[in-house]
Amino acid sequence: MARIKPQALLQQSKKKKVPSRISVTTLVLYGLIVLVMVFFLFATFRHWTRRSTTHSEDGLPNLTHEEAFVGSSSDVPRFAVFNTSKGSITVELYKEGSPGVVDEFIESCQMGHFKGMSFNRVIKNFVIQGGNFESGVTEDWTSKGKHYSHLDERLKHEAFMLGTSKVKHDKDGFELFITTAPIPDLNEKLNVFGRVIKGEDVVQEIEEVDTDEHYRPKSPIGIISVTLKQRI
Repeated sequence: MARIKPQALLQQSKKKKVPSRISVTTLVLYGLIVLVMVFFLFATFRHWTRRSTTHSEDGLPNLTHEEAFVGSSSDVPRFAVFNTSKGSITVELYKEGSPGVVDEFIESCQMGHFKGMSFNRVIKNFVIQGGNFESGVTEDWTSKGKHYSHLDERLKHEAFMLGTSKVKHDKDGFELFITTAPIPDLNEKLNVFGRVIKGEDVVQEIEEVDTDEHYRPKSPIGIISVTLKQRI
């Protein structure tokens, strides 16, 4: 048997170490694996981004009136929570029925207009008023001498409606009315833009406070803060 020369052995060893050519199938397979990994990473990123956005939406709409509420029309708050010295009152805002008034109300919240606002008129079985004392709305109603505690139950308007005076006012004069009984000519005097859905007992507690002959509470009652929400 012929002996292989050392030089020939060295050449054979080098040939064995040379990697074989990568096939097209292998390249395609590697490419698919890379695409799957990229897609998986992208899907994971979108998932956590959406989850983070959802958590932000759960928190951001809970803006106090000192904070700005920025967003599209779909981000407009649907509820307002009045934190008063007697407790919390939650109101559903009627954006569809009174878009202009709701927008003005939200803007007033952002400007801090309602912080420290007092309920300066409290008329039992009628209405509680916060804001401009000289609006003339309550004077007109009460001057008629109606007994609102004995109204026809078939009346269209109910208690616990939130409104503001139709009298034109500047942004610093936005006033609030919450009815505590049905008022037959409500639409003649107020722009109704919401309804109390939680905290009716707080409204009634405010309604029961002692007042002077001008329906002014003898003890201060006011709004501490207002929180805007998209959901409750």
